[in-house]
Amino acid sequence: EASIAVGHGQMRENELEKVMLGFSAGDVDVLVCTSIIESGLDIPHANTLIVERAERFGLAQLYQLRGRVGRAAQRAYAYFFHSRLSRLTPDARRRLETIREASELGAGYTIAMRDLEIRGAGDVLGTRQSGHIGAVGFDLYTRLLTRAVQEQRAERAGRPAPPAPLGSVRIELPLAVRLPEAYVTDGRLRLQIYRRLAQLESMTQIDEMEQELLDRFGPPPEAARNLFYQLRLKSSARDAGVAAIAIDNERLALRSGGVDFPEREELRKALIGRAVVSRRELFLPLKPGWRQVLVSVLQDVARIAKTAD
Repeated sequence: EASIAVGHGQMRENELEKVMLGFSAGDVDVLVCTSIIESGLDIPHANTLIVERAERFGLAQLYQLRGRVGRAAQRAYAYFFHSRLSRLTPDARRRLETIREASELGAGYTIAMRDLEIRGAGDVLGTRQSGHIGAVGFDLYTRLLTRAVQEQRAERAGRPAPPAPLGSVRIELPLAVRLPEAYVTDGRLRLQIYRRLAQLESMTQIDEMEQELLDRFGPPPEAARNLFYQLRLKSSARDAGVAAIAIDNERLALRSGGVDFPEREELRKALIGRAVVSRRELFLPLKPGWRQVLVSVLQDVARIAKTAD
């Protein structure tokens, strides 16, 4: 028969110490306890954990509890029992799904970010400890916050506002744009690269990132090359004051960010034979070689816009 011991925070110190030492030494087979074992214990022979009413625990607690087993070479198991799914709150269900999915080694950072999204980051300046960051995600939230801080600082210092992020340019072109699984096989690594790509702000950074992928994974396939082509388009479009590039009636349509293109007469002369210029749109024929033409048009529009400034 299995020997059982009980441990909880209401016990006297010497009694609790006796129980824990007995379990650690292997004199006790089953330890029934509260979350007091959440941290600070290293018992290598403990290989099975059963948590009752797991939906009542926070995500960080569940992660710490799971870490009490599997601290040796033998395979370990962690079972999280909960109420019926219909009775779980949305946040409780998300916590349990996260702890189930993040089972690989080194998942602590992933769980911390997920916990932050679920609970919210609260006020940057203030006492509120939770918020609604989950509505946009932690990564987008921090980028929006950084952008707002930069704009405020520039305004107070009398400087021009920093350039808009590349993500503000919308591009819808008939191109396969992605990092294929065969090129970057690890899913988590592929996601990390996508996040880094979303943070690029200049042509120099784009070139450096492309070279890094070339060094790490070899020559990129077409879809990955298209991805970097599109990033360069976004950089050029931002400099040219173009907010969107899309297909419109079998033509390439370049649309401004709600303002008229400057120096339209000069623009018409510079783009004659390549694009039709209107107040807030440029139209290019969608024919062979359109990719190179699109790049050159954006460069000319950016040059004229800079001269007008």
